[in-house]
Amino acid sequence: MYLSPDKLPLVRKLIIIVSVAVPLVVAILFRVKIDGVDLSFLPPIYATINGFTAILLFAALWAVKSGKIVLHQRLIQTCLLLSLVFLGCYIAYHMTSDPTLYGDSNGNGTVEGNESDVIGGIKYLYYFLLISHVLLSIVVIPIVLFTYLFAWQGNISKHKRWTKIAFPIWFYVASTGVIVYLMISPYYV
Repeated sequence: MYLSPDKLPLVRKLIIIVSVAVPLVVAILFRVKIDGVDLSFLPPIYATINGFTAILLFAALWAVKSGKIVLHQRLIQTCLLLSLVFLGCYIAYHMTSDPTLYGDSNGNGTVEGNESDVIGGIKYLYYFLLISHVLLSIVVIPIVLFTYLFAWQGNISKHKRWTKIAFPIWFYVASTGVIVYLMISPYYV
């Protein structure tokens, strides 16, 4: 794979546009509510997608360290595709469902005293994971795309340097997506 130098400024601009547009579009679409559509089956699906992404990221790391470059490329491309599918499912679910509060066991939209007592300090862990997951999912977009671009350009030394940042963040986002789902799933109505 090689990207001609004349296309580089355009691709860089596109990465920046995508990196800004995706979080903005997601935030806007979270305000859109579509009634009468039941997509309550999606959270376990997109949590599973996150889990597969995390596993395939490690497989991609193993592949490149084993000299299996083509396999590494395909695994990373699969991770990118899975991330897009996750995003689509995630947006669709949140556009058609009311928010779920951690600890709201009776589903009334508030966490009352007895519910708060039951979850105790675990709520701080949950919210730490959720907030860091969301913030890093925004940050990881340009990092992963630029890392991929450097490989596409054939700039392997820069690709390796950026991978040292991209891999742990992307893995953290994918794996905490599963953990956050497992923690919130008992409270889905």
